[in-house]
Amino acid sequence: MVEIERKFLVNSEDFKKEALRKNHIAQGYLNSHPERTVRVRIKGEVGFLTIKGKGNETGMTRFEWETEIALAEAKNLIQLCENGVIDKIRHEVEIGNHTYEVDEFFGDNEGLVIAEIELKSEDEPFEKPNWLGQEVTNDERYYNAYLSNNPFKNWK
Repeated sequence: MVEIERKFLVNSEDFKKEALRKNHIAQGYLNSHPERTVRVRIKGEVGFLTIKGKGNETGMTRFEWETEIALAEAKNLIQLCENGVIDKIRHEVEIGNHTYEVDEFFGDNEGLVIAEIELKSEDEPFEKPNWLGQEVTNDERYYNAYLSNNPFKNWK
């Protein structure tokens, strides 16, 4: 259960024309400590509980465990979360053999758009669409757990 992921800022809304699917996501953190996060997510009409470990030196690889939970349970658990529930629309864009998950944030993180791609190895090649901007994989400010406590609207 290892996740290998790279994150990028998005420099245009062109991804919206290419998106195959989109879902509303609300997620909160029962624990947002960088060494281990415990997240509750509601994606559409489905709930999830996820535990993530600390990333490696590159920020690309870390332990991740996730299980589906009942929507009612997720709604109850989100009430117990730390302040700063994340509100976003996730657009799924297929480019080559990969799917980019492009998160368009709202609420306190409005104006931020981040694309993530999951890989099988840290050095796996992948196509970069024209709307993909600066890589922020190893910048913890762009982790959702960080954004929940330090929203984008407060950045200067």
